[in-house]
Amino acid sequence: MNVSLPVEDALDETRPLLQGGEDAKAKTPTPLPKGQIAILMLLGLAEPITSHCIFPFINQLISELDITGGDEKKVGYYAGMIESIFFAMEALFVFQWSRLSDHIGRKPVLLVGVGGLCISMLCFGLSKTFLGLVVSRSLVGLLNGNTGVSKSMMGEITDETNIAQGFAWLPVAWSVGSTIGPLMGGQLAKPHDRWPELFSHPFWVKYPYFLPCAASASFSALTFVVTALFLKETVRKRPRREASSCDEAASPHPDEHDEAPPPLSKVLTRRVLLSISNYAVLAIVEIAYLALQPLFLATPIELGGLGLPPPTIGIILGTFGVLNGFFQAMFFATLMDRWGPKRLFQQGLLAFVPLYLLFPIMSWYAKAHGITPVIWGLVLLQQILLVVMDLAFGAIFIFISSSAANNRCLGATNGVAQFVASVVRAVGPAASTSLFAVSLERNWLGGYAVYPILLTMSIALFFVSIPLPSHMWPKVQDSRID
Repeated sequence: MNVSLPVEDALDETRPLLQGGEDAKAKTPTPLPKGQIAILMLLGLAEPITSHCIFPFINQLISELDITGGDEKKVGYYAGMIESIFFAMEALFVFQWSRLSDHIGRKPVLLVGVGGLCISMLCFGLSKTFLGLVVSRSLVGLLNGNTGVSKSMMGEITDETNIAQGFAWLPVAWSVGSTIGPLMGGQLAKPHDRWPELFSHPFWVKYPYFLPCAASASFSALTFVVTALFLKETVRKRPRREASSCDEAASPHPDEHDEAPPPLSKVLTRRVLLSISNYAVLAIVEIAYLALQPLFLATPIELGGLGLPPPTIGIILGTFGVLNGFFQAMFFATLMDRWGPKRLFQQGLLAFVPLYLLFPIMSWYAKAHGITPVIWGLVLLQQILLVVMDLAFGAIFIFISSSAANNRCLGATNGVAQFVASVVRAVGPAASTSLFAVSLERNWLGGYAVYPILLTMSIALFFVSIPLPSHMWPKVQDSRID
């Protein structure tokens, strides 16, 4: 016998998170819980500050530790390994953290994550060997599951009427952190050289990169305290009579279910897998670019880069955060309403075509004319295009959250998404920086082979986005149960 059971008749916690179509547009937007979103933004700031503060000086640090034996062409190999190890360790543990948050709550997992950021950065600043650098970056990846858990919490404190406004703030937090991190790393590195009166102690000579690491660790410590005191838990213990299935159906016998989150097999529906696949595409293309950019900026002009010092690189990387934070806060929700998430996502992917093309153009010009205002104009253009690209993240986050059948699936859905993104992000930096180094060593296409390879990959991966719906995944209205 077939029985029709509307999902919306179930309790709130078993409802699909988001509703697409005209009904959502007709509703008055629910006010956002500003205090809780502010804490999520603090947590969102901590990770990019920690990950990005090493970018301006990581190449110089590799050279000074004599890991490459004085061969500047090999710096890219080791820099990519350092940048990749965080994502490799995160890939191993992020799903477990997200799944754990479904059981014990979001807040404890978030506190462990931000505490891990603090400890790992202190260890990184005190490391004097390549092994020490690897262990400290591994530690932060092992302890940090915050990215997926924060998105789960954002999905729980918003609804279909204010989801775009809520998720618009997550890229803003990342952008501000991406501004502060490189500036912190570039401006505070080697303080004994820049401010010898204040930093004359031999400690600062022995550990020239400890100050930016300690500054980022201090921010993580502050975030830990604020989160512990003020963040409200969103995962509630449910009576046994409430359903918890994550397939696109509600059970006609809710009392048969216990309070445990559903099995993973119930979570990975077709629309969840399609959304996560597109997140993986965006993640690998973006991280390949982000790892390549500081390497290109630091590489000597004669080897195909711009030969810029760490403070200048920090400022350049920081301009993206300023531009992106402003643009996301002011225009993301409006563009989402006007164009829809699919078009916004695809335009972000297409932005990588000119982004990668600008690298060889800048190199050719710098070799012919040196660092002139034309170079600075092209660098700024590249940062503006990066802002356009970053709109794709807000769009794909909405696809992922709306693909989950209900709140009990949300931690697992975001955990799987972050696991897949972490895997490709572990591969991306090492792959792109190694391609850069191999292109130079073997003189492939005059040392520029890395760019057409990455450009071709970006265009090919664009086609994964074609099956996505024009708008967010629709709410499931009912299901048939025999």
